Amino acid sequence: MDEVQRFRQALVAWAAGGAEAGAAAAVARELAGGVVRTVVLVEGSSDQVALEALATRHGRDLGAEGVAVVPLGGATGIGRFLDVCGPSGLGLPLAGLCDVGEERHFRRHLERVGLGSGLTRAELETLGFHVCVADLEDELIRAVGAEGVQRVIEAQGELRPFHTFQGQPAQRERPVEHQLRRFLGTHSGRKALYAQALVAHLHLERVPRPLERLLAHV
Repeated sequence: MDEVQRFRQALVAWAAGGAEAGAAAAVARELAGGVVRTVVLVEGSSDQVALEALATRHGRDLGAEGVAVVPLGGATGIGRFLDVCGPSGLGLPLAGLCDVGEERHFRRHLERVGLGSGLTRAELETLGFHVCVADLEDELIRAVGAEGVQRVIEAQGELRPFHTFQGQPAQRERPVEHQLRRFLGTHSGRKALYAQALVAHLHLERVPRPLERLLAHV
């Protein structure tokens, strides 16, 4: 296990609390500021995969640069992670990515830990926190285009399951972009799989703004 991964696991255990929290906090403190210089808080593993894949396409290795991309396991966990990473915890530089529906959680807890007051969207971005509209999958589908996404699905051997999904009564009348977005979230692990595949397929001049700005920030 590399040191950034060790830090990430320790941070998750510390934020979760419980019997292991003390030992996990010690490991996180040991690695903070040395091995790890910045923490990027994202909602889930698909966000982590997308950001790291985009960095690779730009010739960057975030782990080697000391940037730890940490999935929260859901946006409501942002408060616990800011408590352990923020000014009253490790005091590390922070950045992040969230869906537009979860922006209020991020804003409220950033303000609570002293990183701003009455934060606007622009002020969130200045802090390094960026918002996907409506979510990462929606951003990537719009950037790649519906036809391009279907080519990626075909390359993954899932075009027939997608066509079957399109034929479901609840999906038949919906726009193909909506069908694609729902399809990417139907099975566990599919979002992360397609996050990586779509970023690999993406023209770099069409990178979704939240991903582009976040990567530039770190």
